[in-house]
Amino acid sequence: MFETIEYEVKDRVSWIRLNRPNKLNAFTFKMNQEITEAMKLANNDNEARCVVITGNGRAFCSGQDLGGVEEDVDHGEMLRATYNPMVKEITSSSKPVIAAVNGVAAGAGMSLALACDFRLAHENASFIEAFVHVGLVPDSGSTYFLPRLIGHAKALELALLGDKVSAPDAKELGLVTQIFSNEQWEKGINQFANRLASLPPKAVTLIKQSLLRSWESTLDEVLEMEAVAQAEAGQTKDHKEGLLAFTEKRKPVFQGS
Repeated sequence: MFETIEYEVKDRVSWIRLNRPNKLNAFTFKMNQEITEAMKLANNDNEARCVVITGNGRAFCSGQDLGGVEEDVDHGEMLRATYNPMVKEITSSSKPVIAAVNGVAAGAGMSLALACDFRLAHENASFIEAFVHVGLVPDSGSTYFLPRLIGHAKALELALLGDKVSAPDAKELGLVTQIFSNEQWEKGINQFANRLASLPPKAVTLIKQSLLRSWESTLDEVLEMEAVAQAEAGQTKDHKEGLLAFTEKRKPVFQGS
């Protein structure tokens, strides 16, 4: 079905695995398009409640495969045609999206990780805003996500200096949710994904939308958005299940309705 990625749905989790391990999963235009298509499949699959993006081999994604870029390419048009649709499909997802960063995430590979809702890191993972080293600026959403995650000053430092950030340092900065050892990697990612997949889908969607919109809204607008969202969430069967589970002192089982 896909040439540069692998896609499967298992236990209510959609898995997207970048599959160019011999090239450290460097992006090609084909890979951009296939990730976008895979995200559309996940977003439209009622059985899938969570998405995990990771890499096969020893890298998450080393950025753009420069060998496939023509010397006189219009980088702006390239972004509009390939990377931007991919980032928008990820960030517009109603489902939580995890970047399982199994190795280096450099350049646009780091941007891909930043576009996700969570970043879980292998103990040997690293993050590099590598654009400056080839005379370019961070793209694919990096200049949007990075300062929101770690603040303006630190984002500027990473973007201008282009230094490698280890997994522990990334967690200290707030880029990473959790770090797993090599022994715990597969189990840890699956447990985290399954935890997200067990949450009430409508509430998850509304929480994601509300937090994203709050950045550019006034307090009055946010209060009204919360009222509208709460009215919608309050009508779901999952809300009723949550209340019943609370009174019965058991763990709720959310059905997604």
